[in-house]
Amino acid sequence: MKIASLLPSATEIVYALGLGDDLVGVTDECDYPPAAVTKPVISRSALSQGHLQTPREIDDAVRDKVGAGEPIYQLDVDLLRRTQPDVLLTQDLCRVCAVPSGQVQQALDKLGLPDAKVVSLDPNTLDEVITTIGVIAKMLDREDKGAELVGALQQRVAIVKEKAKRLPTIGVFALEWSDPPFSAGHWIPGMITAVGGTPILAEDGRPSRETAWHEVRDAMPEVIVFMPCGYYLEEAEEEADTFLRQPEFADTPAARNGNVYAVDATSYFSRPGPRLVDGLETLAWAAHPDAYPAPPAGTIAKLG
Repeated sequence: MKIASLLPSATEIVYALGLGDDLVGVTDECDYPPAAVTKPVISRSALSQGHLQTPREIDDAVRDKVGAGEPIYQLDVDLLRRTQPDVLLTQDLCRVCAVPSGQVQQALDKLGLPDAKVVSLDPNTLDEVITTIGVIAKMLDREDKGAELVGALQQRVAIVKEKAKRLPTIGVFALEWSDPPFSAGHWIPGMITAVGGTPILAEDGRPSRETAWHEVRDAMPEVIVFMPCGYYLEEAEEEADTFLRQPEFADTPAARNGNVYAVDATSYFSRPGPRLVDGLETLAWAAHPDAYPAPPAGTIAKLG
């Protein structure tokens, strides 16, 4: 079966199921596992990222594209025609993350490939992310491998949750974007709850939402985790300098007590795949560093 992945998390899932050799195309953002970068690129960002330097500039560019009804990603239709994949994995949850399934289907129809199956992966919670892995495994005839993977991930989640039951609940704010500030949504609030925290300015299963620094200050988070979508740890640490000295941010209990962290969001928080559970374990340590094992180096860093 020939598979095209238009989503980094889908690429990770396909490899985790042992089907990497069946991938005939990935996105320009698919970089895990390392073998993914050797695959032909079938989807690229339509943003001119060379001149986009700041979060505000990136946010403005995305809003302009969406407002004009223009695609944020471009499909390589010639590669589609040559490879003729049997299954294309994409999502409709977030236009900023992948080519919408409707756009993919239109391209296939124009190319005369009506038999290719377009599958939209749209989990909104951590449980749904893990369940989706099993669904994909069954669809790709890897049901046993999928059940094994799902079971292992669920067991790790259960261990985190069980320990959290004996810990005090603290307010945790997950900052998904810095300018304008966004509170992380979808699966992140549920992850915060799972580690014994109360999500600040967010609701499990609901989209990320724009907020304001005064709202963050007034909510009085005890822990703040900066997880800018699409940023690795080093990039997040560099970007954090732009708001750490912001007066309303600095006036939060988290900032005053030195409980502000940056994480590798791209690897462990933004992508709804198997490594989201690594992110959960990292988040558990940030919320309760005395109760959970320290994450691996390069995963999280204290700011300030």
